[in-house]
Amino acid sequence: EHSVDIPLLHIADVAAKSIKDQKLTKVGLLGTKFTMEKDFYSGRLQEKHGIDVIIPDDDRRQIVHDVIYNELVVGEINEESREKYIEIITDLQSRGAQAVVLGCTEIPLLVKQDHSPIPLLDTTTLHAEAAVDFALV
Repeated sequence: EHSVDIPLLHIADVAAKSIKDQKLTKVGLLGTKFTMEKDFYSGRLQEKHGIDVIIPDDDRRQIVHDVIYNELVVGEINEESREKYIEIITDLQSRGAQAVVLGCTEIPLLVKQDHSPIPLLDTTTLHAEAAVDFALV
């Protein structure tokens, strides 16, 4: 971001706008282990936007990661994996998450809003819509 002279739409900032528009203050984050464990996403949401971020425990992070890399990226959609994700989302809700940020392009292939007890934020769609809005201004 600091190395370029062109406008940048950071995906976490776009997610933050949606979170704030819904007046939410605490979200869960799902993605690859890198996305969940490093501060690229969660750090920016917390530090720049004041949004609390929680992630699954170690075992559940591994499940989320493995489903992405072993199934979703090769086009496999398994009901058993969907059930695991729903269980993980429900756990995040029980820990205070008001919504869940789907921080990986493939996750919306597996879980849709009607599968979740709380709002799901599809950052791929949000980011694309923000880019279109930016381009049209």
